[in-house]
Amino acid sequence: MTDRTLDDVRHSVLDRMERGERVMRLSLFGSMALEALMFVAAFRLIDWDNRVHLLIFLFSVFSYFIVVLGLLALAGHVSRSAARVIAAIEASSSR
Repeated sequence: MTDRTLDDVRHSVLDRMERGERVMRLSLFGSMALEALMFVAAFRLIDWDNRVHLLIFLFSVFSYFIVVLGLLALAGHVSRSAARVIAAIEASSSR
């Protein structure tokens, strides 16, 4: 491959990655807004005097919190792995 073709491939891949990141961020913020709306709805519908309602609400929030922590750990792992791949690519291109 010539240098020009290789640069074109790199630019197209980077453009696709940026477009994918924009879509991911938009869907993330949309899902955050939907989750906040559902949380407010659940918060308003709970009968706070009923212990069963309170218990179900607390356990659902706790289990959801565990899922969120797992997703944050996964995001950290993916970011670290991507940084290692980028470092390896940069090291190989400097030769």
